[in-house]
Amino acid sequence: MQTIFLARHASPDWNRNDIPYHIPPGPPLTSQGRLEAAALGAFLRPAGLVTILASPLERCHHTAQIVGDVLGLPVQIDDLLTEWQPGESSDVLGSRMRRIFNETWQAGERNGHEAALLLTHGGPIMELLRQLGMTDKTIEQHRIYDHRNPVPPAGVWQVRRPADNTPWSLNLVFIPEVA
Repeated sequence: MQTIFLARHASPDWNRNDIPYHIPPGPPLTSQGRLEAAALGAFLRPAGLVTILASPLERCHHTAQIVGDVLGLPVQIDDLLTEWQPGESSDVLGSRMRRIFNETWQAGERNGHEAALLLTHGGPIMELLRQLGMTDKTIEQHRIYDHRNPVPPAGVWQVRRPADNTPWSLNLVFIPEVA
């Protein structure tokens, strides 16, 4: 069954107030973040990933590079996966995320690929989950992580569809436990 994994970047340096958070390069990963990224790669190893797409911001790109090194896969940067921008409505963000999701899903179907990783940010993941049918109530129940994100740093949502024209299966499948 085809699967797309939606992963949030690992922990960045939140103390870097001198670097804008939403435009490249953004803050880098911390040493904790690098450990989380390696744990994410180890979690994804059995998934059979063939594609890794990442936001251009350093915290995502670096997370994806570490995952790619663990899995022996290259990383492709896609601007559609960038952070939620000031002034960008949730509808526009949701449409942007749905576009990259649909492109990735269709490419997997055409090429017979089983799994892909979209490595992005908490806000874009939240809006994509909404686009895929998750209710606001369910999203709100998951907004328990830092900055009220629905996924922790280096956490993963798994997206599957058992059959055409059926609801998406959306499951939080990985929360890194790195000390």
